Amino acid sequence: MTLQMGVDVGGTGIKGGVVDLETGALVTDRFKIATPQPATPEAVSETVAEIVDMADWEGPVGCALPSVIKSGIVKTAANIDRGWIDVDGEAMIGRAVGATVHLINDADAAGVAEMRWGSGEGRDGTVLLLTFGTGIGSALFANGNLVRNTELGHLQMWGGSAEARAAAKVREREDLSWEEWAEPVNEYLAYVEWMLAPDTIVFGGGISKKYDEFLHLLRTDAALVPAELQNNAGIAGAALLAAGEVT
Repeated sequence: MTLQMGVDVGGTGIKGGVVDLETGALVTDRFKIATPQPATPEAVSETVAEIVDMADWEGPVGCALPSVIKSGIVKTAANIDRGWIDVDGEAMIGRAVGATVHLINDADAAGVAEMRWGSGEGRDGTVLLLTFGTGIGSALFANGNLVRNTELGHLQMWGGSAEARAAAKVREREDLSWEEWAEPVNEYLAYVEWMLAPDTIVFGGGISKKYDEFLHLLRTDAALVPAELQNNAGIAGAALLAAGEVT
């Protein structure tokens, strides 16, 4: 059994655990702490360190962040403090943890996990993972190869970022019915399909646990499948990165 630590930083919670890289399953509890507000680099780094301590882990750590990541540098700050922009995130979090840290975009982390162990396994062609939660994340794969940092939740629609109307949190905040929420989601899916013509769309994020309640409301030309790893996907994918298994 090969084990690795993964941490997933979200807009509302930071969660992590030790992952069995043969199966993608957690071998520890899924530790979670509320994301500090404001989610500054210092505050988030200390919280990641707390998660790692809770798991009693020593060694390299993979960390998923809701940002475009370029060679360890944070280039955007979606749902975290803008003070992250242009920060060497790997170095900052690494100092707090006391170990080498490898950073990856949060949806990319979820995507590589789903392609390894979940709904994307064995699927050829163009596969697009979309995570619906606080925002909308995306991970794009061409014949199994990750195209990093797509961030399609920030496509410009309805006069702003698409996730401002189609994210899962919008449904909760505005107390929308499934039918009311599905309307902008379908518009968003149609736009993404027009751009990329994916063969498969994997529908992920926390809301995928309720997939059966809204599946019949969604319309796509691509095969539409629910994510299997759900909220553990980002943790598992971050662990793969730390193990050097994401190219």
